[in-house]
Amino acid sequence: MGVAASSSSLLSLSSHQHHSFLLTTTTFSSQIKTKLDSRSHFSFNPTSKNIPFESHLQILAHSPTTHLTICGFHWKVGTLKCGRLREMETEVGVGANTLLDLHGVDQDLVEKIAFDALVWSSLHGLLVGDKTAQRSGKVPGVGMVHAPFSLLPMSFPENQFNMACEVAPIFNELVDRVSLDGKFLQDSLSRTKKVDVFTARLLDIHSKMLEINKKEDIRLGLHRSDYMLDEQTKLLLQIELNTISSSFPGLSSLVTELHRNLLIHYGDQLGLDSKKIPGNTAVKQFAEVLAKAWTEYNNPRAVVLVVAQPEERNMYDQHWLSSVLKERHNVTTIRKTLAEIDTEGELLPDGTLLVSGQAVAVVYFRAGYTPIDYPSESEWRARLLMEQSSAVKCPSISYHLAGTKKIQQELAKPNVLERFLDNKEDIAKVRKCFAGLWSLDDSEIVSHAIEKPKLYVMKPQREGGGNNIYGEDVRETLLRLRKEGFEENAAYILMQMIFPSVSPTFLMRDGICHKDHAISELGIYGAYLRNKEKVIMNEQCGYLMRTKVSSSNEGGVAAGFAVLDSIYLT
Repeated sequence: MGVAASSSSLLSLSSHQHHSFLLTTTTFSSQIKTKLDSRSHFSFNPTSKNIPFESHLQILAHSPTTHLTICGFHWKVGTLKCGRLREMETEVGVGANTLLDLHGVDQDLVEKIAFDALVWSSLHGLLVGDKTAQRSGKVPGVGMVHAPFSLLPMSFPENQFNMACEVAPIFNELVDRVSLDGKFLQDSLSRTKKVDVFTARLLDIHSKMLEINKKEDIRLGLHRSDYMLDEQTKLLLQIELNTISSSFPGLSSLVTELHRNLLIHYGDQLGLDSKKIPGNTAVKQFAEVLAKAWTEYNNPRAVVLVVAQPEERNMYDQHWLSSVLKERHNVTTIRKTLAEIDTEGELLPDGTLLVSGQAVAVVYFRAGYTPIDYPSESEWRARLLMEQSSAVKCPSISYHLAGTKKIQQELAKPNVLERFLDNKEDIAKVRKCFAGLWSLDDSEIVSHAIEKPKLYVMKPQREGGGNNIYGEDVRETLLRLRKEGFEENAAYILMQMIFPSVSPTFLMRDGICHKDHAISELGIYGAYLRNKEKVIMNEQCGYLMRTKVSSSNEGGVAAGFAVLDSIYLT
C-alpha cells in the first residue's frame, strides 16, 4: 500500500513521496501531437476471478484553438511571457468539466499571476533545495528554489473529496488492526521475503520483535491514502496507502494558502471563488498528533527524533513540521541519519533510546522506506535499535509492513477486510475504494495482462517512486517471469490501470510557466494515536494534491515527476 524515486523530468529530490501515479501512456503520446485516437475503459471487480474488462472506443474532438481547463473552467489562452513557456504540441481539450468559458483572457494577467505566485512562494517558505546547488540538500538556506506547483488549483468533485475524507479514519483503524496481526503480516509476505531482500530484512526485524513479545502500547500513524478519480466510472479508486514518510504536510498546506491568496486578488477577474478551496491544516495536525504522542511518552526532557536522509532537498517540508512542533507545543526535534543513529544511539536497560545523550520520545521516519537508505549494516543496526526501544515509532515496523503493496493486495481479497473491521458499512466504504489488485499467482489475470498490458501496472514492494512497470514492459516482464519460473512472481502485484481525466493546465517549475496536459492525484492524510485501549486521535488531517503531465507514469513531486497543487471544489 504504502507511494512514489528519482527522475530528471521534474524536480529531483530524495524525499519519499508515497506515491506513484498509476497512469495511462495510451491516453496521449509523450508529445501529444495531434489528437487522442482511442482509449480503453473498464470496470474492475477486485474480488472476481473473471476477466473484468470491456473496452470502449472514445473519440475526442480536435480543437483548432489552445484551450486550458483550470479549476474546472475552460480557458482560451495565448503564449505566456513568464520566463519562458514550453508550448504544448496539441490543442486538444480532454476531460474538461467546463463550468465557464473564459474567452479572451489577457496574457498579461496570467503573467502577473505567475509572477506574484513566485514572489509569494519565496516569501512564505514554499521552497525546496535546488538540485544544481551542491550543498542544497545538506545546509539549510543554501541553494533554495520554489517548490514546483500548479499556478491555480485543480477542480475536484466535492462529494468525492468528502468521501475520501470520510474513509480516512477507517483506513487508520485498519492499519492499526493489521499491524497487530503478526501472523497475517508474516504469512502474507512469506513468499515475497524469498525474492526481495529489502522486504526480508524488514520482516526479520519484525520477527525479532515477535520473538521477544515486544509490545507497542503507544501506537502512532501518520498515513496518506492516494486516489485517482476514474473518468468513465466516476469512482474514486485508491492507488495506495502510505504508512511511512507521508511527505509534504508542510508544503501542501502552503500551496493551499498560495492558491487562496491568488484567488482573493484575482478571483473577480478569473470568475473564481477562493472560498471553494478547502482549508488544509495538514502540518498543524501532524504537529498536534506528534505532540500528543510525545505527551503520552511522559518524559518532558525527551525529544522527537526526525530520521532524515543524508541529502534531503525536501528538508523545508520537514523543517516546517519541526517549527510548528516547537512554536505551538514547545516540543524539540533533532535530525539524524540512520548512520548517525547507529553511531550515537544507545539503548538503556529500561528501553529508553538515547541519541547524542538525549532521550527520544518519538521516532518520526522521513527515511528508511527504500533500500538505498540502507547502504550498509550500520543503517540496519540503527533500525533494529529503534524498534527495540520504548520510543514511540512513526511508523513501527508492523505499521511499515502493513503499508506494503502485497498487504494492499491481500486486503482486497474476499472476506479479508472482515478479519480486521467489524462495521459492515465501514467495510463497504473501504472496499468501494479498491481498484483491481491481483497476485501474479492468478494465471488468468496474468494471461490477460500479457495480452493487454496497457490495462495493468506491475508494482514491486517499493516506496519512493520510479519502481513500477507500465505498458509493453509489463508484457515483457511477465513473459520473462513465466520463462524463468514463478518464484520471482512474489516480488510483484498486478494492479488495474486507472484512467483519470486529462486537462490542460499551468505548471510552475524553476521559475518557468509550463503549459501542458495534466492529471491529478488526491492524497488524504490521516493521523492515528492510541495508548493501549484508548484511542487518543483518529482523524483525517488535510490533503495533498499532486498534478503531473499526462505523459508521465510516475507521480512523486520530490521524485521529480509532479507539482504540488490544491483543490477547487465543484
